[in-house]
Amino acid sequence: MPSTFQIEQLKSRLAKLSRHETDGEPERFTLGIDRVDAYLDPGPCLHCLHEIHAETAADAVAANAFALGLASRAARDRPLLWAFQKLASQEAGDLHGSGLHEWGLHPENVLIVRVRDATSLLAAGEEALKSGAVGAVLMSSWSEAKAMTLTASRRLSLAARAGGGTAFMVRAAAKAIPSSAETRWSVRTAPSMELEAGVPGHPAFVAALTRSRQGSPPTEWMLEWDRESRAFREPAPVSGHLVSVPVLGSAAARGSAAGLRRTG
Repeated sequence: MPSTFQIEQLKSRLAKLSRHETDGEPERFTLGIDRVDAYLDPGPCLHCLHEIHAETAADAVAANAFALGLASRAARDRPLLWAFQKLASQEAGDLHGSGLHEWGLHPENVLIVRVRDATSLLAAGEEALKSGAVGAVLMSSWSEAKAMTLTASRRLSLAARAGGGTAFMVRAAAKAIPSSAETRWSVRTAPSMELEAGVPGHPAFVAALTRSRQGSPPTEWMLEWDRESRAFREPAPVSGHLVSVPVLGSAAARGSAAGLRRTG
């Protein structure tokens, strides 16, 4: 559990960010692609909880990338809090400012919180949501945890509604369990087409909607993230030269796959 001092520090920083300008905000947000938004109509709920699962442990980066895209859309121009469970950072990699910039975010508007375990992750996320200081809270977890209960998800949903933020829980190396999430997604890596001069392409992933309280049937889309518009986009045709793939084992063990480059 985080110490009382750590919680007070988090409250203080959130209070400084608080703008209390949620009045008049729409109740839904879009992904930015007409056919996808039409399928999800009226769209994912603001001030609710959404759950994103990595299809396999190797897809954790793709799941976090997709969730970051959703959180960016939901937060609009308000600050975003991203909380990491320690094991998630160790297994999937850490953040850096230039990477956030390349995603289309301003690092000064992203508050990073690192916690030891799932219990601390839930506590930090709930506190941030209740504060009303942020537009979205993204929580990155790793592996199964007793703390991830239906009651815990309900607490996050209530905190999101009370504070006017939107909650996104990323789960990697963990099975889906009952929760109060309005939508649940399963994400895996996807091919990405290189840009001019061999520049790595846009982050790409396959996002499968597996559950929606609005009644949208399960389906999946291949999506890319466009940093300029800060929206999802239709993927360009795959060239076959640049592929985003999970990395398993050593380079020697991967053989011919070692020559492939990754994005996202």
